[in-house]
Amino acid sequence: MTTIKAISFSSYGPADVLRPVEVPLPVPGPGQVRIAVRCAGVNPLDHKLRSGAMAGTFPLELPHVPGVEASGLVEAVGEGVTQVRAGDAVFGRTVTGAYAEQALAREDQVVIKPVSLAWEEAAALPVAAETARRVMELLDLGDGETLLVHGAAGGVGTLAVQFARARGVRVIGTASESNHAYLRGLGAIPVTYGQGLAERVREAAAPGRVDAALDAVGKGDAVWVSVEVTGGADRVVSIADAEGARLHGARFSSGGREVRPVPALNEALALHEAGLLQLPVHRLYRLEEAADAHRESEHGHLTGKIVLAVA
Repeated sequence: MTTIKAISFSSYGPADVLRPVEVPLPVPGPGQVRIAVRCAGVNPLDHKLRSGAMAGTFPLELPHVPGVEASGLVEAVGEGVTQVRAGDAVFGRTVTGAYAEQALAREDQVVIKPVSLAWEEAAALPVAAETARRVMELLDLGDGETLLVHGAAGGVGTLAVQFARARGVRVIGTASESNHAYLRGLGAIPVTYGQGLAERVREAAAPGRVDAALDAVGKGDAVWVSVEVTGGADRVVSIADAEGARLHGARFSSGGREVRPVPALNEALALHEAGLLQLPVHRLYRLEEAADAHRESEHGHLTGKIVLAVA
């Protein structure tokens, strides 16, 4: 086999620019592993890059195969790899596009997948878990504090709620009313989006206060409301609205190109082993349905993550 099937785009644009292609079989370099991809996670970053919305910040070499997280079997290893071997089931961040039959990953960015964790569940975890844990560290949350999470039913929001609850943090989560029962099941106090949000959040926090906030939505006045209810911008982080964060003095965190998923994945696996981890797969699409997956991702209001079944 010298080529593999993948999904690629050769120009920025709407979801229709995604096309099935044949690309060369990637060869693992030093410290890298090649994964026969079973499932690939779909993230908002994927459609933002595809649309060209982030071309000024993250220009791509086109054509480009999307996808930064996957689960699958290690098929080959590069020089110096010692922690995993061919045949191991793994999941984590990838360095080549995960919307493909084979993808490369750094050895230090994948972990072994337990049999009890489904392929699609594993592929949904890396980005959401790393982002949620990074924000927990930035906000320095402790036992007895209260955290507001905007978009609490989404992939990052779901993990943020669970990581916070495991730290003894009280969580208020914004979501559409259809997701309120889901948030209660995670241990969060749900509130509805829209006009009067700040008042509803304060009522949910009573008799205490809101100590910190995470904006995982990037729409509307989430950052402003967060600053308003926490009483300042010091402990407000957005992962989705850089401009809103700048305007209101809050922090914006994208993780940059050097992310550290393994500590977050280990934390998620500890919850899984305890029977406490929840990250629903909102919908499982076939690889060739990647354009439909992007359209649904752009629409938002998801419960959990969208995942592509590759093999």
